[in-house]
Amino acid sequence: MSVSTSNTQDTIVALATSPGTQGAIAVIRVSGTDAISLVNTVFKGKDLTQQPSHTLHFGTIRDGAEIIDEVLVSLFVGPNSYTKENSVEISTHNSKYIIERVIHLLIRHGARAARPGEFTLRAFLNGGLDLSQAEAVADLIASNSAASHQIAMQQMRGGFSNQLKKLREDLVHFASLIELELDFAEEDVEFANRDQLKNLIQQIYSVIQRLIQSFEQGNVLKNGVPVVIAGKPNVGKSTLLNALLNEERAIVSDIAGTTRDTIEDEINIKGVTFRFIDTAGIRETSDIIEAKGVERTLEKMKQARLIVYLFDPTQDKIEAVQQQILEIKDLSIPFVTIINKADLLSADMRKEYESLQPLYISAKEQLGIEELKDELLRQVNLSNINTDDVLVTNIRHVEALQHTQSSLEKVLYGIDNPVTSDFLAMDIRQALHHLGEITGTVTTDDLLDNIFSKFCIGK
Repeated sequence: MSVSTSNTQDTIVALATSPGTQGAIAVIRVSGTDAISLVNTVFKGKDLTQQPSHTLHFGTIRDGAEIIDEVLVSLFVGPNSYTKENSVEISTHNSKYIIERVIHLLIRHGARAARPGEFTLRAFLNGGLDLSQAEAVADLIASNSAASHQIAMQQMRGGFSNQLKKLREDLVHFASLIELELDFAEEDVEFANRDQLKNLIQQIYSVIQRLIQSFEQGNVLKNGVPVVIAGKPNVGKSTLLNALLNEERAIVSDIAGTTRDTIEDEINIKGVTFRFIDTAGIRETSDIIEAKGVERTLEKMKQARLIVYLFDPTQDKIEAVQQQILEIKDLSIPFVTIINKADLLSADMRKEYESLQPLYISAKEQLGIEELKDELLRQVNLSNINTDDVLVTNIRHVEALQHTQSSLEKVLYGIDNPVTSDFLAMDIRQALHHLGEITGTVTTDDLLDNIFSKFCIGK
């Protein structure tokens, strides 16, 4: 049985805290019409069925006469709960044995194991969240920076949904007038002012265009900025990665070609996640394995949001560096030019490379690393983004917005050309359909399965 077609009358149970983690407490979540009465059958303490919502109760969970654990039970009487139905959270000691005993005991008494995302699915089906807010819950759990957390919170609290709701309300108003015209088609009556409709469609089109354009920035804030560290072999790329991460992540050696594959790791710089990719050195080589590494380097450079080009002036001639920079420019990707081993440079050597406007660092001596971090933030130009603004971070939302935009273009064409009201109405309905796909006003079982199956169990 799929997530979306499961029986919503069942009482479901799952571990809500991360399995296998160290800590004193684990939380087992139970939800469904019979959740409170079911837990009450194994709970020794106050009669849970007689207690008000949002109260805590100490007692024991028992299997017959056997005490499994002393617990704290939290009651949420529907609709005042996350799922909008009766819910119970049981705080037990964080023992794998205790957790399994309690869950199996509840299943024996009539509950069933929850599927991935089923609690949030019920919140959506019961009107507690729309679909974009539900997806933001998963983003919130996965957030690993201040920026991605703030965006997920803003969307979960309805920032994106509210903007779409206003667009749909305006469209529905005119759609109803167009539909009314169809009822009086023989009398040739026009209820919807075409000039007003055109102005509205153009305004909505402009808002949707801005939302689509925000995806590039929103996706970066959500998933991190992919940054490739590139350069010839043995110029200090791995040393730089280690310096940025402040740990020995990459193998460092005086032997050229040590890094033969890409190495990736993340750091957080002032609330923004950067995904650094250390690559094999770019050079011609007869070594088959190293050549494969160079090929992967070039692929990663094309996929990057930013390239850090590193060179060593003690071994790289300026002409070769200039040629390499020209090749990077051809990729049309922002890049930062960095001179490594700057502590070994003479004043004359610094003057020779001034035209390249490089940053001077010593990865080995940790010199210039903070200045490099500031430059990385400046290059990706995220400082002027207000995360209170609505930013699109989900590819599904972008695709739905693009389909909406296409339908609106047909509406505009129909207004400027002799198109009958029935065709106008059809295109407006199509635009409403695609907007509805984002918030869940329009859904299919396959869509819900695809979204909620990616959630963790217990959420």
